[in-house]
Amino acid sequence: MSDNPQFRPRPGERVFLSAEWRDLVMLNYQVDPLLLGRYVPPGTELDGFAGRTFVTLVGFRFLGTKLLGLAPVPFHRDFEEVNLRLYVRRCEAGEIRRGVVFIREIVPRWAIALAARLAYGEHYSSHPMRHSVDLSANGGSARYEWRLAGQWCAVEANATGAAIRPAEGSIEQFITEHYWGYSAGRRRSLEYRVAHEPWRVWTSSTARFSGHVDSLYGPQWGGILRRRPDSAFIAEGSPVSVFTAKPVA
Repeated sequence: MSDNPQFRPRPGERVFLSAEWRDLVMLNYQVDPLLLGRYVPPGTELDGFAGRTFVTLVGFRFLGTKLLGLAPVPFHRDFEEVNLRLYVRRCEAGEIRRGVVFIREIVPRWAIALAARLAYGEHYSSHPMRHSVDLSANGGSARYEWRLAGQWCAVEANATGAAIRPAEGSIEQFITEHYWGYSAGRRRSLEYRVAHEPWRVWTSSTARFSGHVDSLYGPQWGGILRRRPDSAFIAEGSPVSVFTAKPVA
């Protein structure tokens, strides 16, 4: 996978999932932090960029997926995912752990959704999905779609120029470099570590969400997602390891 020490399990950890996350379309929306309060797991607090609070609608490809180091399950190796996420942080023994919380995640197969709900308490649902990706060294486009109530919804972006590492202190760095995940468990919040190399990104010239998703996200979120995003880009992605979850003390 990598010689980077972040891929080595810490005490009490085990790799739950390994895969590649590729061609990530990331649409970022500034929102009122009061809107997010009910999604913040106990033991964490909202994380912001330059005094602003964001949610991100992400579409990407899961490739070569393995659970617990086992051989890929037939028809569950490569698939799409779309998720809506917010950003939190937590201090543990002097370490600032910056993480994400998922409001809703969409995958094309029910078994994937069930495994994620059982292991991490995540809000997964299963819908037919498809994608179209045409990216090269000089940019291109990526589009992810899911079928809901008989209609196709989509998140898409066009990219220009070469993919580069985000500048230090940029919103692209803030969005892509959160290496923890959190969810509200039945009794206590759950925390899990996500390891990957920093991603290169393409600047997006045009990006948008399309579709009617009020039945999935609710009318308030539907209205936000139909706005023009406050920032957008496509991340190249990389191999990823997701470690087993632990209760937040």
